Amino acid sequence: MRKDERIARLEKLVAAFRQAAFGRRSEKSDPDQFELALEDLETAIAAVHADEDAEDRAAKRQVRPRAANRGALPQHLPRIEEVIEPTSLVCACGGGLHCIREDLSERLDVIPAQFRVIVTRRPKYACRSCTDGVAQAPAPARLIPGGLPTEATVAHVLVSKYADHLPLYRQAQIYSRQGIDLDRSTLPTGSVARPSSCARSMRP
Repeated sequence: MRKDERIARLEKLVAAFRQAAFGRRSEKSDPDQFELALEDLETAIAAVHADEDAEDRAAKRQVRPRAANRGALPQHLPRIEEVIEPTSLVCACGGGLHCIREDLSERLDVIPAQFRVIVTRRPKYACRSCTDGVAQAPAPARLIPGGLPTEATVAHVLVSKYADHLPLYRQAQIYSRQGIDLDRSTLPTGSVARPSSCARSMRP
């Protein structure tokens, strides 16, 4: 109920109270109705006073700026610090300035995913004295025989698909933004894309 409505109701109760207390004997209410009217009047008066007190307290209360809670950045993240010094450490009086305190702030930075190509060279060595001596290191084993992705790439695709719920076609689009045009069939799918199979293959 709004304040003006409560005031109007209070005025009606006051009029009824006056009628019951000072009206002609034929118009006076019985004692029970008089007590009820008096009780309603006291309740209404108390409610109006309470609202006025609350409004006064709200008007006097100083508005405090809301403190922003941005959370704390994890301590395990590497910190790259930069110190921004004043342009001059010479006071206007000619003396030197010394540091008394500093303001510290932290921001969250990100290094976007960077793709690279692992080039594996296996030189062949031949003997100059004969034609039989040729030596070459064996090719390293690959998680996907004849495939393009390294173990790290396969792990990244699996985490993106099964942990982050990123479909393969969306991952192919992300690769495409880096100029790497890969079909979904090129990404690790099938039996090797199953986490259990991949985990067995990546065991040392």
